[in-house]
Amino acid sequence: MLNQMSMRPCAARMQASTRHMSSKVSSSRATAPRTARVMTHATTSYDSLDPDNASILVAGGGGVALQVTRKLKDMGSWVWLMQRTDVRKAEIEKMMAIVPRGDALVPADLQKVFDGIEEVDAVISCLGGTTADPRADGEGNINLIEAALKKGVKKFVLVTSIGCGSTKDACGEQVYNVLKPVLVEKDRAEAVLMAAKDKMTFVIIRPGGLSNDPATGKAVLTEDNTVCGSIARADVATLVCQAVFSTKSDNKILSALDNTKIYGPKQAEELKM
Repeated sequence: MLNQMSMRPCAARMQASTRHMSSKVSSSRATAPRTARVMTHATTSYDSLDPDNASILVAGGGGVALQVTRKLKDMGSWVWLMQRTDVRKAEIEKMMAIVPRGDALVPADLQKVFDGIEEVDAVISCLGGTTADPRADGEGNINLIEAALKKGVKKFVLVTSIGCGSTKDACGEQVYNVLKPVLVEKDRAEAVLMAAKDKMTFVIIRPGGLSNDPATGKAVLTEDNTVCGSIARADVATLVCQAVFSTKSDNKILSALDNTKIYGPKQAEELKM
């Protein structure tokens, strides 16, 4: 349980994070044939995700989504970063990623985005709203999950927050109450994703309080649902990219924390990718 001094920075960072968690590519990609590389998993079968040839749709307005996109492009993946507006289009296109226009709150937009991509191996959702308007956290993510299922996506990585589900007590009552409107909606999306695990492999990643600090390289993914702390967005992006290409993360719910920024004496036990 967090003491009051540690809860205040956690609340501030985690509340701020909800405001943000909202090409090598060519046109021939849409029709280019692909070589199937089949891998069997306990609940689903999907093409082995080769970072150098994976087709990945990322959703999110900025922050973690931008950094995930940059890292995936550096790994050689084909990346589409869906945006509601053209504000960041030039920045994203400099990464050699494609920028489809779409609002996750509008199912027809999502249909159009998916229709424009021949095959989508994985979806990474960094969608998030605010405590005043958390629709993106629930309705937006659920729409995206349903569209991904319809498309036949193999793996879906959903970035939510510590405070969801079994980590409710980890963030403390004060933090939970501040972020409750967002966390309740994120819980809804998590439940829909988990219920579809026989059709699409999932990974749920729950970061602690997000910061814009430089990456420390000390961040970990853990199955421990009792720890809380902060983590740089750059480190979250690294962990997300590790998880999307690792079968060890399949159908797991993981907290993302920096072990140098844990609130309290306990360290998080790392799930090795």
